[in-house]
Amino acid sequence: MYSKKAFTMLELIFVIVILGILSSIAVTKLSVTRDDAVIAKGRTQVHSIRSAITLQKSKSMLQGNLSYPASLDDAALNTEHEELFDGNSTNPLLEYPIYSKATEGWMKTAANTYTFNVMGTSVTFTYNNTNGKFDCNHSIELCRKLTE
Repeated sequence: MYSKKAFTMLELIFVIVILGILSSIAVTKLSVTRDDAVIAKGRTQVHSIRSAITLQKSKSMLQGNLSYPASLDDAALNTEHEELFDGNSTNPLLEYPIYSKATEGWMKTAANTYTFNVMGTSVTFTYNNTNGKFDCNHSIELCRKLTE
């Protein structure tokens, strides 16, 4: 009687081909998943910033001041590792600040203007201290992903 003690070369080649196909599919799915995670993180941050602005306005109203915060932070412009959206010493905004990054994430570009970068694209958010709005141009797809 003949008994088989090892895999044939043909069986090994089939296994390698199948693993190659599965890994090529998995790698493309993982890269898309990472970008989606960064966008989801950005969306959460936008909602947190907006909520903090509203909360700060409510605190000010209790003290008899009807204005929104004049600025969202005292960070330097176009500088990495700055604490963004932390208000200032008298009006703290977020309990834990968001740190600026040049390649991916938030960067302060002007007094009340911030840019969010992801996947090689960026969108600009502007804070209006007269009405408390923190928004971007909704005709840009990344803006819609971050705010809707």
